[in-house]
Amino acid sequence: MACMTSRALTVGFDLDMTLIDSRPGIRAAYLALSARTGTYIDADLAVTRLGPPLEVELAHWFPEDLIPEMADLYREMYPTHAISGTLAMPGARDAVHAVQAAGGRAIVVTAKYEPNAKLHLTHLGIDADEVIGDLWAERKAEALSEHGASVYVGDHTGDVRGARTADALSVAVTTGPCDAEELRAAGADVVLGDLTEFPAWLADHSRTLA
Repeated sequence: MACMTSRALTVGFDLDMTLIDSRPGIRAAYLALSARTGTYIDADLAVTRLGPPLEVELAHWFPEDLIPEMADLYREMYPTHAISGTLAMPGARDAVHAVQAAGGRAIVVTAKYEPNAKLHLTHLGIDADEVIGDLWAERKAEALSEHGASVYVGDHTGDVRGARTADALSVAVTTGPCDAEELRAAGADVVLGDLTEFPAWLADHSRTLA
């Protein structure tokens, strides 16, 4: 199990379904993309499998040669359709504040297009110290390692893999598409119901390390 003893406290957080409930906004963005392109997209299905990069979802609806163009169009339309409908997950602001109140840094590492990730956090008043986008699964370890993160919090097995690749403690929440059993099987060190449990866990963990 990884620990925080040899590093300053930096905690990474995933974005979609960890800090924010982006399902309403993403659903609206997919419906707008469908209307714009004339291509059927089951937006209700798409929002049940958030986590992997946008291109993975678009491959279900568009030919391979159109995916880069559709990804660019989706990202261009996204601020108009997705930001205002997105909500903060329960406990999100308090979880970030708990890290900062302990003298640490709270960073966001997400597969989402970085400019749109920043728009979400600004709109919802979630004051992360750094936002790094466009990284998925094991590649999240690039940012986690660069910033010295000793904990990574996420809702997907891909987040667990990213944490473990970075030798960071994997704290998983069951607010996304993966249940507790899947997250533990992927190697999560800790599984919480949601972020409302995170400040107490962090305080207890810090006392244990001290």
